[in-house]
Amino acid sequence: MNLPNKLTLLRILIAPFFMYFFILDSFYWRLLSLGLFLVAALTDLIDGYYARKFGIITGFGRFMDPLADKILVSSALISFIALGYVSPLPVMLIIGREFLITGLRLLAAYSSVVIPPTWWAKVKTFIQISLVGVVLLYINFVKSLEYFDSPALELFSFDYRYYFNLMLWFTAAITVGTGIDYIVKYSYMIKKVLK
Repeated sequence: MNLPNKLTLLRILIAPFFMYFFILDSFYWRLLSLGLFLVAALTDLIDGYYARKFGIITGFGRFMDPLADKILVSSALISFIALGYVSPLPVMLIIGREFLITGLRLLAAYSSVVIPPTWWAKVKTFIQISLVGVVLLYINFVKSLEYFDSPALELFSFDYRYYFNLMLWFTAAITVGTGIDYIVKYSYMIKKVLK
């Protein structure tokens, strides 16, 4: 197994640990979960760069790399719902789209077709990972102010959940839009299988 595929599998393995430590709702465990998320996000950058640079793009990587991203982002968004940081509806739209497109990819694989990620899907993934990163950084920052009983905490007493949800709805709109793009492009395959 080549290095990019190993990094993709590492990202999948990191996701449940990241989620577990984040939900523990402790200052130090949250820091650890942030560190795990940053490592996972870096593996996403490194594996794609390495695969393109050395020409070792495989069918496994084309299928598993987007799936690893979906697992990482979904575990983060579910954690945010569990702790009351975001509304469940945009998360349901995002995860529903991800399941739908993963199903489309499986259908394509059954027909011996590999669906590569589109440019818009890569933008969508960047936006999703950025959203999760911003929320994690902010939550860890506020939790550190609480932990150290900092007087600066008063500056952050506004309802940041409102802003989290605004960013999340924007991300959900982009995510659903890229899902529609995939369905339109590969509708011929869906029709062929449904016959």
